[in-house]
Amino acid sequence: MESLRIIERGAVQIALVVDEQQRLLGTLSDGDIRRAILSGETLEAPVERLMKRKFRFVRCGDDQQVVLEMMRREVLSQIPVLDEKGRVSELLLLHDLLVQSQLDNAVVIMAGGKGTRLRPHTEHCPKPMVHVDGKPILEILLEQCIASGFRQFYLSVNYLKEQIIDHFQDGKRWGVSIEYLLEDEPLGTAGSLQLLPSSVLEPILVLNGDVLTKLNTSQLLRFHVENEAAATLCVREHVVKVPFGVVQAKGVELVGFEEKPSFNHLVNAGVYVVDPQLLHLLPHHQYTDMPTLLQNAQREGHRVLVCPIHEYWIDVGRQETLDEAQSTWVNNK
Repeated sequence: MESLRIIERGAVQIALVVDEQQRLLGTLSDGDIRRAILSGETLEAPVERLMKRKFRFVRCGDDQQVVLEMMRREVLSQIPVLDEKGRVSELLLLHDLLVQSQLDNAVVIMAGGKGTRLRPHTEHCPKPMVHVDGKPILEILLEQCIASGFRQFYLSVNYLKEQIIDHFQDGKRWGVSIEYLLEDEPLGTAGSLQLLPSSVLEPILVLNGDVLTKLNTSQLLRFHVENEAAATLCVREHVVKVPFGVVQAKGVELVGFEEKPSFNHLVNAGVYVVDPQLLHLLPHHQYTDMPTLLQNAQREGHRVLVCPIHEYWIDVGRQETLDEAQSTWVNNK
């Protein structure tokens, strides 16, 4: 079969079947041919009878990080790129995307909290190891960052840290490097950054270990760099609805009414990018939260920006939000 010879000669184990206008009609892999032979076909069978007419593809201009995440999720080693007329533009290879997307920036995931609001789930389990959709939250965060190209991870641990260290070890299972920032005492959402080695020189992605989001973290890093920020804080719009008619008064005089108004606020989303130059602002061995670090940076004249998250986002810190995550995360993967 000519198709088999093409596959054997090529660098990838797939053949693309196109018409005279280069429009993709189907795909044929070595596995397709083997399955066809087992079904009674011969090597002389026409390719039209063996090819897959329902195939996965992406469009020209699709975000490559999104494509990479999809390929990893669906275990695809290659995927064709089609233009608006269905013509083949190129064939994307998983290996090439992984090499292109690798980032030198460190990722710090804050995983040391006790999770008292999630008891009894956290009586014998660290909060970031609580499962959502059958997997620890911390593992979901790790795999999302890997899909975005990050390879160097630091997990800040304290409460029941042995469970986290035993599960992730040095990261080889995921093909990355994982080291641990060991907090003898809780240091807060920023304090443990002082435990990072001096070799960390690029902007640091910092994530709270109880936040799930579909935010593309590599795009966040790009936003931070392009805007020449010293720190970037991700924010989420939070709407507070008053279930009553609000009375407006001046002294004892009635001014007016507002029926069940809504108030919009920007809340801290627990996702940050921090330049290493700010770490000298952290007091040694003292509890420091991220808002304090960012405010100190501003007072020192550093540029601190906010980046809104419009993608799926949830703080899995309470029983009701854990229940919500269990029902909504699977539909937003």
